[in-house]
Amino acid sequence: MKPNLITKITLCGLLLNGIYANAQKTNLEVNTSKTITKIQPTMYGAFFEDINFAADGGLYAEMIKNRSFEFDTPLMGWEQPNSDTHSFNTASGIATTIKALENKTNPSFCRVLVNNDKGFEIINTGFRGMGIKKDAKYNLSLKAANHNGAIKKIIIQFIDKNKKVLGETSIIPTSNDWKGYSAQFIATQTEAKAQLKITFEGSGTIDLDMISLFPEDTWKNRKNGLRKDIVQLLYDMKPGFLRFPGGCIVEGRTLAQRYQWKKTVGDVENRETLINRWNTEFTHKPAPDYFQTFGLGFFEYFQLSEDLGAQPLPILSCGMACQFNTGELVPMDELDPYVQDALDLIEFANGGVETPWGRIRSEMGHPKPFNLKLIGVGNEQWGPQYIERFKVFEKAIKSKYPKMTIVSGAGPFPEGDYFDYGMQELKKLNAEIVDEHYYKNPQWFRENATRYDKYDRKGPKVFAGEYAAQSVAIASPDNKNNWECAFSEAAFMTGLERNAEVVNLTSYAPLMAHEEAWQWTPDLLWFNNLEAYGSANYYVQKLFSTNKGTDLIAITKDGKPVTGQNNLFASAVKDVNTKEVIVKLVNTAATAQEVNIDLKGSKLAAKGTLITLTSANLEDENSFAAPKKISPTEREFKVKGDKAQTSLPAYSVTVLKLKMK
Repeated sequence: MKPNLITKITLCGLLLNGIYANAQKTNLEVNTSKTITKIQPTMYGAFFEDINFAADGGLYAEMIKNRSFEFDTPLMGWEQPNSDTHSFNTASGIATTIKALENKTNPSFCRVLVNNDKGFEIINTGFRGMGIKKDAKYNLSLKAANHNGAIKKIIIQFIDKNKKVLGETSIIPTSNDWKGYSAQFIATQTEAKAQLKITFEGSGTIDLDMISLFPEDTWKNRKNGLRKDIVQLLYDMKPGFLRFPGGCIVEGRTLAQRYQWKKTVGDVENRETLINRWNTEFTHKPAPDYFQTFGLGFFEYFQLSEDLGAQPLPILSCGMACQFNTGELVPMDELDPYVQDALDLIEFANGGVETPWGRIRSEMGHPKPFNLKLIGVGNEQWGPQYIERFKVFEKAIKSKYPKMTIVSGAGPFPEGDYFDYGMQELKKLNAEIVDEHYYKNPQWFRENATRYDKYDRKGPKVFAGEYAAQSVAIASPDNKNNWECAFSEAAFMTGLERNAEVVNLTSYAPLMAHEEAWQWTPDLLWFNNLEAYGSANYYVQKLFSTNKGTDLIAITKDGKPVTGQNNLFASAVKDVNTKEVIVKLVNTAATAQEVNIDLKGSKLAAKGTLITLTSANLEDENSFAAPKKISPTEREFKVKGDKAQTSLPAYSVTVLKLKMK
C-alpha cells in the first residue's frame, strides 16, 4: 500500500475516533501512592553515530576538511584556482602531496612550490563551506617545514564566494624542520559558506601538514573542542546515557574499516584517518568526501558523557563486519584481539593511573576514572555467528569485570526469523540487556504501545536502542521529521515507560544530520554551518527525558492501561526527589479530547504545570526558518482536590506536573 494512501486511511480513522472522543469525556485514574517499579536513570538517552557528517563537519568543531591530507584523494577539500597539473605554473605554483611512510598513522603532507607569490593560492572549502560569525575569534594551527627559509610569510584569510576577505592573519615560518605554528583571527562578518585561503610571500618550497581551524567559542571552551550549539541541545535533553560511536559505523563495511577505539585516543595528530562507512552506502546521497579523522574519539566521547551527566555506553566490534555489506567474519580462533580490545577499553575507562590504559587516559587529562558500567558487544548482528562470538566476549568480560553490564543485540528488525532466533538464544544465555531496533511507519508505533506488556519479566532487560518513525520508508531520502511521526513515537514511548520494569534504556536514532551532507532521514537534530535546531521528535524525546521521574505508577481507564482506546495513550510516574506526580498524555485523534483524571493516594498542591506539544497538521515540521514551530508551551494548571480536568488538543503530547504535599 502506498504511504499517501495509508495516511489518508489513517486520517479518516482519526477523524471518526476524534468525533467520538469529543462526544464524551474520558475518565482516568492515577494511583499516586503505589510504585510499580523504579524508573532507571538510563531510561531516556542519546545515541550518537557518525552518519550525516555528525562528527567531522558537525559535532567536532574542526572547520578544515582533510586537514592532514590523508583522504583517499589526498587533496580533496583543497583547491588551487591558479594552478594546472599539466604545466610548470611559472605564474603561480603547485601543491602536491607526499607520503612519508615511516609515519604510519599520518603519512601524507602537502608540498607547496611557490613560483610567483602574486599568483599562487590554495583554498580549503570546508564542510560544505565554513560557518563564521561576525566578531568571533578563530584559532588556526599548522605544521610547516620551510626549505632554506624560502617562504617569508604564510597569509591566511577567510573569503566569501566573491573572494572578499572576511578576516586575516599570518604566520612567519622560521624553521627548515617541521615545527608547529598558531595564530588567531577575527571574522569581520557572518558567512555560512566561507572558505580559507592561504597565500605566501616569497618563492620556493614549503611543506605543510595538520592545517587546523577551530572557533575559540567551543563547548566548555575546550581548545579544539565541540560545537557549542549542538552540545547544548543534547545537554538540554538531560540524557541518561550516551551510546557511541554507532551503529553500523562500529562494524565497518569490512573488518579493516571497522571502528578501532585504540586508534582514536592519544595525540590527535597521530590518529589514523579512515574512510567513513557511509561514504558510498547510498546512491541517493553519495558522500565521497566523508572520512573520519577521529579528532572526536573515545576519550572525547567519555568526556562528553560526563559533561551531559550521562552513563557512557560504548559499542564495540564483535568480529563481524556489517551484514548488510560484506558480512566478513573473524575466524573464532582469531577473535582474541577483538576481545582484548573490550577488556582494554574497560581499563581505559576505569583503570587506575598505574595501569597501562588508565595511564593513557590520565595523560590525556582525566586521571579520575570515567566510571563505565555498560558495554555493548556488536551492533545489530544476527545469526549463529553472532551468538557464538557473543559467548566468548561475555565469558572474558565477566571473568575480569563481573560487575560490568553487557548489552547484546537482537538484530536489525523488531520481529522475524533473525529477531526470534536472537532472543531465544540470548534468553538461554541469561543475557542482561538486549538491544532492539525499530524503524517503522507511524501507525506501527501507535499500534505497538503494548509491545512490552507481556514481555517476560524474568528475561533480559530491553534497550530500545534505535527507533524512529519513517514517514515514507526505511532509508528513503524523502522521510520527514513530521508531526505525525513525532506524536506516534510519543504514543509508543508511553508503552516503553509503562513497562519500565523490563525497558531500561531507550534512544531515538540517528541523532543528527547536516542540512547539506546527510545520508539518512529522519534525524533528531539538524544543523548547518551556523545553526542547529531540534525536530518535533527532539521535543518529544526531551519532554519524556526531562520528566522521566523515579517511580512508575499506574494510570488506567476502567481498570486497564491507556494504550490507544479513543486514540489516547498515557503513562504516569512520580519523582521522589522533586515530589511531583507527572502524567504523560498523547492524543492521536484529529479533534480535542476532554479528560478527567482522578488522582488517588497523595495530597496534591492546588496548582500544577501543563506542558503541551501540538501542531495542527500531520505534515508540519520544524526547519531552519521556523526552528520552534513545534515546541512545548507551558501554563499553570489548577487542581480541585484530587481531580484534574483538561482538554487535550488534537494531535498533541501533554505533560501534567503536580506537586505532592
